[in-house]
Amino acid sequence: MSQDGVDLETSLGYLLKEASSALRAAMEAVLRPLGMTVTHYSCLELLAQRPGLSNSELARGTFVTRQSMNVLLQALERDGQVTRPAEARVGKVLPTQLTPRGRQKLQKATVAVRSVEERMLAGMSVTDRASAFAAMKSMISSLRDDA
Repeated sequence: MSQDGVDLETSLGYLLKEASSALRAAMEAVLRPLGMTVTHYSCLELLAQRPGLSNSELARGTFVTRQSMNVLLQALERDGQVTRPAEARVGKVLPTQLTPRGRQKLQKATVAVRSVEERMLAGMSVTDRASAFAAMKSMISSLRDDA
């Protein structure tokens, strides 16, 4: 460790980033054969849980720019996985809905993503999982409270 730097061996932030990168790589690997990316999957999952989200809301929920989400939504619309009205009823918001085809794609992807999460947690007891979940929620809350 340098005097001014972070000790990567003991930095929880670095470890979290490494875990996030490993999780994303594992998810991309199981989603790729389905013709999907993590962002594509996340978008469908958000729409299944919260139908009618706007482009901006989906972008925030999947951690991409509005422009990137718009490109993805156009592709998903062309592929018949989502629908959006041609014109906004109010303002500029075009609420997005999953189609039956989108739900079908999501079901397959969910099975794949669950397998990754199960693999990630395989070495942990139920108590360890609960503790990790609580610790992560606490860290997120602390960082958001300070913002």
